[in-house]
Amino acid sequence: MAPFDFGQKVDPALFDRLIEKDYEVNASDYVQKGWEMFREHIGEFIGFTLVIFVASAVSSKMGVFGSLLFSALAAPLYAGYSVAAFRLVSGQPLQFSDFFKGFNYFLPLFLAGLASGILVAVGMALLLLPGIYLAVGYILTTFLIIDHRMEFWQAMETSRKIVTKNWFAFFVLAIVLFLVNLLGVLALGVGLLVTAPVTACAAAIAYKEIVGLHSAEW
Repeated sequence: MAPFDFGQKVDPALFDRLIEKDYEVNASDYVQKGWEMFREHIGEFIGFTLVIFVASAVSSKMGVFGSLLFSALAAPLYAGYSVAAFRLVSGQPLQFSDFFKGFNYFLPLFLAGLASGILVAVGMALLLLPGIYLAVGYILTTFLIIDHRMEFWQAMETSRKIVTKNWFAFFVLAIVLFLVNLLGVLALGVGLLVTAPVTACAAAIAYKEIVGLHSAEW
């Protein structure tokens, strides 16, 4: 997929089973598997996390332009964790350059981040609960874009429909991932070198366990 492709429409019937029937969400299992994945490739994950930290620090010194630039780059950068996790769970080798393949999906990831950010913000401003509902509902969006080369709006809506079927379980998963990262922040921020990739991998593993992987290459 080229970075500035909008993505493609995907047959919604592929997700009817998940939307119509129930499924399990096991937060502790995903975090445990995310930790094991991180531990086995600790150098690559910490190295990439440092790249993100440096990019964030440099952009913060550039004022408003830097903030806008990092906002545009954030989604494909963080998607690098997902690409790496997908490769590892499917038995493919991992190279450090694979972390930057999130940029292959730049436009749909950027548009999804922009659109979901606006909708969540509006929901928070109105009655709070709609914002929380959407923030959790869009949790699978990035993975659908990467795995199905899906265009951003269909990815957002597909994620919302799947998550809504078992929304509270996903809410618990989101809280668990947040608390793990909070521990990283409390460890003088250095802990994020561990918790950021662990939670990112845990979320990708959750997608793989619940939705299943469609593509064979990322």
